[in-house]
Amino acid sequence: MVFSSLVFLCLFLPAFLIVYFAVPRLRTVVLVAFSLAFYAYGEPVWVLALLLSGTVDYFNGRVIGRWPGSWQRRAALAASLALNLGILAVFKYSGFFVESLNAALGTSFRVPGFSLPLGISFYTFRAISYTIDVYRGSVKPQRSYLAFMSYVTMFPQLLAGPIVRYADIEERLTENRHVTLAQFSSGVTRFAVGLGKKALFSSAAGGAVNILLKNGAKLTVAGVWLGILFFAFQIYFDFSGYSDMAIGLGRMIGFEFRENFNYPYAANSVTDFWRRWHISLSTFFRDYVYIPLGGNRRHQMVNLLVVWFLTGLWHGAAWNFILWGLYYAVLLICEKLFLLKLLDRLPGAVRRVYALAAVLVSWGVFYFTSGTRLLAAFKAAIGIDVALIDARTVSVLRANALLLPVLIIACTPLPSKLAKRLREGKIGLAEPLFTGATLALSFVALVGQTYNPFLYFKF
Repeated sequence: MVFSSLVFLCLFLPAFLIVYFAVPRLRTVVLVAFSLAFYAYGEPVWVLALLLSGTVDYFNGRVIGRWPGSWQRRAALAASLALNLGILAVFKYSGFFVESLNAALGTSFRVPGFSLPLGISFYTFRAISYTIDVYRGSVKPQRSYLAFMSYVTMFPQLLAGPIVRYADIEERLTENRHVTLAQFSSGVTRFAVGLGKKALFSSAAGGAVNILLKNGAKLTVAGVWLGILFFAFQIYFDFSGYSDMAIGLGRMIGFEFRENFNYPYAANSVTDFWRRWHISLSTFFRDYVYIPLGGNRRHQMVNLLVVWFLTGLWHGAAWNFILWGLYYAVLLICEKLFLLKLLDRLPGAVRRVYALAAVLVSWGVFYFTSGTRLLAAFKAAIGIDVALIDARTVSVLRANALLLPVLIIACTPLPSKLAKRLREGKIGLAEPLFTGATLALSFVALVGQTYNPFLYFKF
């Protein structure tokens, strides 16, 4: 089940909200029950992996809290890491490892055929962050099993993040969550914004991507660059839209999740881009990998390579994702060594063009999981043995002539600034009218669409 499906919007969400607010003393029970039903709708078998991860880490947290400074404490942390990373390794990377081994050695080992459980990269990271924080003494272990499972299974951020830290919502994991009308209304508006991003913007951009870059499409210089540009819009509105919807759903039921995006395409360097894009993942690797390795204090460049190798691998079990991560590692190392000092001397517009160009190249690497297709695309991008433009590219440009400027403006802070002015101007109907119109347009778009899952579900 996805947030942008009619089943969720017309059946699941209304039923959940009615029951959730009808029995205020049992809200945690309702949240866990509906969250498990939400996950089981798409993954009836792998819900057991989710329950196993949550249950084991609940007891690991209790052990760590009960025996400070003991071997039991260290063993519980090791068990948590082994379980969660082991689940990831088996389901997400075992096939990739065997395929790579067969290709390198000419062997013919059977490739495991596991289906990837939805959201596995997100809920395992949440569980890991909890046990590490308990081990560090940053948070106290949760005594209530039900409250802890509501943190692990909470459906608004279960499948594609953001990676919510236990410390951020610890105080809200109680039976007495109070939700004001203003908070609920704000949540509905934020959810509508996210739904609009997905149903109206991301899906439209994705249609252009499929025409220009899908397997079998004839590549041209203009076609490749235009396709990558549309993919940049598609993945941004897809993932930031999901994050907006998760944040909005959280507000509706009394939780405040941290922001996951901050206008990343307005960045003036690659370093700045990664302060703005998928913030919860960047901070996770910073706090749980980069700093423990030594951070800026020792072996900084090696630490950056390790972190970005893992970041690329986290995104997918394919070599293009590893290449994507190492590409960013090289750029970030160059910026730390000398490039940022050079950029500081340039006008802001030039710095933004540099950052956007670097990001667009990275999305090309990210999109093409086939090495052959990736090489062909980058040869086409620099004009090797291909035409500059063709009729298909011109047709896509014409069909999206109005959409492109809308997508560009929607990536900037201008819409939020306009919304703020309307609120400050006390135009009372502006926000509900915007919310209603966005929901209505999104519903119309969804009725005409086939199944269109969020891109980050496969990660």
